[in-house]
Amino acid sequence: MADKAYSGYLNPKYVPRADLIAAFYLEPAAKVPFEEAAQAVASESSIGTWTPLSTLSKKMKRKLHARVFSLNKRTGIIKIAYPLALFEKGNIPQLLSSVAGNVFGMKEVKNLKLLDINFPNRYIRSFKGPRFGIQGVRHILKVKKRPLLGTIVKPKLGLNERQHAQVALQAWLGGCDLVKDDENLTSMRFNKFEKRVRQTLRLRDKAEKISGERKAYMPNVTAPFSEMMRRAKFVKSLGCEYAMVDIVSVGWSALQDLRDADLGLILHAHRAGHAAFTRNPRHGISMLLIAKLCRLIGFDQLHVGAIVGKMHGGKREVKAIGEEIEDTIIHKGKGHVLSENWLNIKPVLAVCSGGLHPGKIPELVKAMGNDIVIQMGGGVHGHPFGTRHGAIAARQALEATMKGIPLKYATMKHFELAIALRKWG
Repeated sequence: MADKAYSGYLNPKYVPRADLIAAFYLEPAAKVPFEEAAQAVASESSIGTWTPLSTLSKKMKRKLHARVFSLNKRTGIIKIAYPLALFEKGNIPQLLSSVAGNVFGMKEVKNLKLLDINFPNRYIRSFKGPRFGIQGVRHILKVKKRPLLGTIVKPKLGLNERQHAQVALQAWLGGCDLVKDDENLTSMRFNKFEKRVRQTLRLRDKAEKISGERKAYMPNVTAPFSEMMRRAKFVKSLGCEYAMVDIVSVGWSALQDLRDADLGLILHAHRAGHAAFTRNPRHGISMLLIAKLCRLIGFDQLHVGAIVGKMHGGKREVKAIGEEIEDTIIHKGKGHVLSENWLNIKPVLAVCSGGLHPGKIPELVKAMGNDIVIQMGGGVHGHPFGTRHGAIAARQALEATMKGIPLKYATMKHFELAIALRKWG
């Protein structure tokens, strides 16, 4: 028999209007009815607790309680409507403390995954969204249509500042538009942040003069909040266009403050650590929702996976994430549990990275379109002839793909690409 504290949160006839709607995958604990577990989630994530409360009036409950308005025992998906009054607008930490807080540890629940949230228009309007977005990034880099080509300096740790800058130079001269720090390179004993940024930006300027193309460097400013902000202001003072942040380890509060500071930097979000709570299909939080939160806050670029690379993430999932951050209107279906209207929030540029090499470019572009960053680490620096030739091979593969030329024919004119395909396929 259901505890009375968790009763009254189920209303299949309820029609959401201005509510915040969350979709969960739910597996009840043993011997717990599905409906009871669903109501427990709704109660705990809104105004209820494990026992009836003398302080909770009927009027208060009627106005503020969450409502389970959709249950599907076959799929395990439940949808809960929350009155917007339960949430402080412009506050992502408070949102997650509510709908993604205690509910994961409740004894009524065996598995629970927060799949998606539909945000009411008033909630969306309380955020700035990306300052630049896709078109802003393209304008700065003067690349109108093709995917952007990027690389990560490798090895991820071990190079000193001069070596790091030289690797970046070779990548830019080979045809990369973007070069970024690896996610775990910050300020090390052998590679100090300020010195690395100065030297790398100096060679960025050199690469622009030689190539005649705009080039960009993404320094990793990840650090405790005050230091992160100091580093972001430092790179801006040197004429750098970008700041890269490890969003999971830094945390939502710091991310919001970094965006709200309006430093005029393109903000690049690296998702290192996300799989600890997104990979399990039955428990945790979806990467789709993480992507939506990044768009709300206002990051301009976000790692979404690569479909054909080394990291976990199927084609449907990665495409759905790409659509969620790039489109204005999202319709449920094909990986989207809920619809969304992004209003005036600019689109985010999807970054495809992880195990990519030149041979994978045609398939990736076919799946994800042109509005992506194709980012290769080992697929550039692992080229038998070195970084510059690896970048040349990647650019050759990209240009052939944009012209509709199969790579096997492009290799007849481009020996760098031929060598790359011979190594990686």
